[in-house]
Parts: sequence; structure tokens; C-alpha cells
Amino acid sequence: MSRSIRIGISGWRYKPWRGEFYPDGLVQRRELEFASRAVNSIEINGSFYSLQTPERYSSWAAQTPEDFVFSVKGPRYITHTRRLREIEEPLANFFASGVLNLGSKLGPILWQFPASFKPNAERFEAFFKLLPTDFRAARELAKQCTERLKKPGYLEIKGNHPLRHAVEIRNADGLDEDFVKLLRKYGIALVVADTAGKWPYCEEVTSDFIYIRLHGDKELYTSGYSADALDHWERRIRAWVKGSQPEDARRITPKARVPHKSRDLFCYFDNDVKVRAPFDARALLERLDLSGSLLATPGEPYDEPEEEQKGAMQ
Repeated sequence: MSRSIRIGISGWRYKPWRGEFYPDGLVQRRELEFASRAVNSIEINGSFYSLQTPERYSSWAAQTPEDFVFSVKGPRYITHTRRLREIEEPLANFFASGVLNLGSKLGPILWQFPASFKPNAERFEAFFKLLPTDFRAARELAKQCTERLKKPGYLEIKGNHPLRHAVEIRNADGLDEDFVKLLRKYGIALVVADTAGKWPYCEEVTSDFIYIRLHGDKELYTSGYSADALDHWERRIRAWVKGSQPEDARRITPKARVPHKSRDLFCYFDNDVKVRAPFDARALLERLDLSGSLLATPGEPYDEPEEEQKGAMQ
């Protein structure tokens, strides 16, 4: 089975990127259009801080190429404030806020947990049971949202697509074999997070896809990835997509057999402080022979593709 490799950036609206990644003179409203043609996936992180709107998600979908994919970061209100307690309505609010308007462009949903939150098997299993596994289940969940979100058309979701979920754990206590088994039971991916050694690093395969977040290997959110470091990630990605594991994989369950299946893979650079993320993402795409179909080059002048101009005029 042919599997998809998505390499991209976490967020796209950063002032220091203008004139560096984004060409001089590119207006802000066209930054997503440009970014989505320079990489093949983007992680939406504004959804972590506040609920977005159906109109905003629909706009983002419309601005990106047909085969583009977003990942979406789940609300911190659920993971950090409520810490998975009494989250039925907040979870319904998230799915009623318009995320499903991304349609077929919606990839995995990322749930990032604070370093102060120790994995608790009972609480996490209750959370996993609530998570919808497709659009129809998410639509049913959305019906339980607060009244202010029940606006005309909020349940008008086209088609049915599977939903995937990934968790980023930043507390090593409780990140054990039992927790890995729980993730595998529900098909939840454990994020491979490179955080310059600040938080746990683990390469357990727990789902039919791999989710990687590269925050910087030497300095968190700041350091760029060297050619050797990018080569290192290329080798790992090729192994995971084929269904194998790197020989030196850092695992919690070293004796557990991982089924040899090809997997989709999503990888996002979050080392944005010194404008390294988009360039590192593009360099990794080139190593994986995935940049040939992209229509924008970081830092270079950009014109809207002719066929899209025609489509916009119709």
C-alpha cells in the first residue's frame, strides 16, 4: 500500500518570516497560500489557544491546494486547564467550532499535554473513549456543544472521513508499557518529539501513522537542523513509512513486536524563532524527493498559479 509522507511547519503567521521565508511584498492574507505551496502540510496551532470558527476553517481549506493536509492542535482548555476532567462539553465545542469544515484536508488531531501532567491510565482511557474516529461520530458529539455555538449550518458537514488522534506527552512518569498498550488499544499515535532533551523522547509505534514534532535538537524552538541531522531524520522516516523501526529506536517496550505495516507519516518543524522551521521542512522534503510538485520556493518571488487564477475568475 502506498503511504503518504507529510512534512511541514507548525503555524504559518510569524512576523520574522516576512522577507525571509515569505517573499518581499507578499501581503499577509496570502501567506497561507504561499506556505501551502512550499510544504505539503501545516499544523494549525491557533486552535490550541482558542476556538476558531467554521468560516475560518473553510477559508483555510479554500486557500490551499487540493491535495494539501492540515493537522489541528486540540484546545489547551481540555489538556491543560481541565486536564481531561469533565471535558464532554469542551470536546463537543471543539468539534462544533468548524474543524470538520476542513473536509478531506483534515489530518490528525494533536493533543499536547503539559509537563506537569503525569499520564493517568484511567483518565486517558476515558478521554480516548470520547474521541470520535470519523466525521459522523464527531458530528454527533458536536450536537452536545454549548448553545452559543449552535449557529445555522454548524452541523452541515460534507462526507465522512476517518479521524486520527496523536498525543504529545511531556512527563516521563507514567509513560510506561501499560500506557503504550493503552495507546495501541485505541490506535492513538504517541508523538515523537525532539525537544533538545527537555521532555521525554520515545519512538514507540502505537498507531497506523507516525507523528513527529521537531522543536529543535540543540536549543528548544530555536536551533536549526544541520545537514547531518536532516539525514538522520530522513533515514528514520523512510524506515517508519515502510513499516520497520530504526535499529537504534528508543523505545519503552523493546521486546514488543511491532506489526510490519506501511504507515502514513506527519512531521512538523516547530523551531520557528530564528526562521529555521520552513527552510528545514523544505530541505527534508527535498531529501525525500517530495518537493518536485510544490509550486512555491522559500524566499523567492511568487505568483498565483495560472490555473488557480482561472478558477478564481469563474
